[in-house]
Amino acid sequence: MNKIHAAITAVHGYVPDYVLTNKELESIVDTTDEWITSRTGIKERRILKGEGLGTSDMAVHAVNGLLKKRGISAEEIELIIFCTTTPDMPFPASANILADKIGAKNAWGYDLQAACSGFIFGLSTASQFIESGKHKKVLVVGGDKMSSIINYQDRTTCIIFGDGCGAVLLEPNEEGLGIMDSILRTDGAGKQFLHQKAGGSARPATHETIDNNEHVVYQEGQAVFKFAVTNMADVAAEIMERNNLTSDDVTWLVPHQANKRIIDATANRMGVGSEKVMINIQRYGNTTNGTIPLCLWEWENQLKKGDNLILAAFGGGFTWGSVYLKWAY
Repeated sequence: MNKIHAAITAVHGYVPDYVLTNKELESIVDTTDEWITSRTGIKERRILKGEGLGTSDMAVHAVNGLLKKRGISAEEIELIIFCTTTPDMPFPASANILADKIGAKNAWGYDLQAACSGFIFGLSTASQFIESGKHKKVLVVGGDKMSSIINYQDRTTCIIFGDGCGAVLLEPNEEGLGIMDSILRTDGAGKQFLHQKAGGSARPATHETIDNNEHVVYQEGQAVFKFAVTNMADVAAEIMERNNLTSDDVTWLVPHQANKRIIDATANRMGVGSEKVMINIQRYGNTTNGTIPLCLWEWENQLKKGDNLILAAFGGGFTWGSVYLKWAY
């Protein structure tokens, strides 16, 4: 019997309607379009507006689009792994909330938190359930409502992040297509450079934490940039080397959309030209767990069966990693 791989058989995404442009940010905080564009590559980002709307509401759009595209019902889904840094609430898991909203009555699920690397951590985790034969249809959702934890008076972070969500369906494949390899890394020593100060069990919400605006993203940009440039590029090159891939073998680099300069450094380290790099940061900014599946969704019609894709990400905490997959349709 041929080895079973976990292959992506459908992908879909969703971004909110509201567009927050650099021009609008100029009226909110001390910044300029030129400053933002030259340092990040971002021109605009999407923001989820509406009372009581959370990350799972974006996921509903992404998953329903995926199910329609694949021609299956939500009741066929067996497992949902929801990769997010901004769950609807501390508990229950957004995966459970999503299952109820879409009618996935036969699925169990859980949330996975690895900051911006969450989606590739989720892909690697989900693939084990497919490869073992335990499940046949697994949803991996990556999405965040980053606007819910951003301080729009902090010009170093509010220019970067946006809201969005993407989802993929994993199914068994015996043609040698699907997820071939992954390298995942963490280093908790990076916590001090990128984190949310309050809202967890170590520092629960109080009048003081709210008054001090500690329930938002805190980032030391220079330190994070230095670590991200090195580690994201290294792990992408490492997975190529481990699988005997040259730059000619790689059809697409699918990088986490954190910063255009980090993306360029990764492509350069791999020896891959810009024509092989998926980039939509200029329109969506950093949607954290949503960036990679949103890229796959937007480039889906350019992907061909057998294409070699390298996915790479870096996130707070620190987390980073790379996935090598062969496109299956």
